[in-house]
Amino acid sequence: MRKKVINNRMNNLLIRDARDGDREAIQNVTLSAYQEYAMIMPAHWEDYRQNILDTLAEVKPAEQIVAEQAGAIVGTVLMYPAGTILDRPDETTNSLEWPEVRLLAVAPAARGQGVGAALMQECIRRARRAGVAALTLHTTDMMQVAMRMYERMGFVRMPQLDFYPAEDEDIVIKGFRLILNNTASK
Repeated sequence: MRKKVINNRMNNLLIRDARDGDREAIQNVTLSAYQEYAMIMPAHWEDYRQNILDTLAEVKPAEQIVAEQAGAIVGTVLMYPAGTILDRPDETTNSLEWPEVRLLAVAPAARGQGVGAALMQECIRRARRAGVAALTLHTTDMMQVAMRMYERMGFVRMPQLDFYPAEDEDIVIKGFRLILNNTASK
């Protein structure tokens, strides 16, 4: 099991692989983090919530990484390897060319303390260690704080990775990519 202690500005975080006993805490942190979007997307929230639960019920082949603080899980993220075939909300599938980060979540009480950035840095570290050319993720305009963090970390928009949920062509699931070495195609 990989463990890494990160000394943040105010808190010590333990970044580690999730354990079987973490499942309930991961689900609670993830749902509480994403709950703020229920009011923004009331017509789609229950489907989105169910998609989160389905994803967390079977995370393989993803690496599930958590941030622990004072013995409690305060953040979590999934990192899928290249080649993974993912189902999209529009009922299509996508084979990942590069590893992809999904469902980054920080408990609302732990926001602003660098938890999300620490989890993303761990994903970047693991992707670099694996020798891959790039790391990708998807997000939406309603997740502005996360989007700004990704851009600060060097992720750039990749419209060719975008997709649209089948039921609403007004919502764009935006693709982002971080180049890790110069062999990634443009």
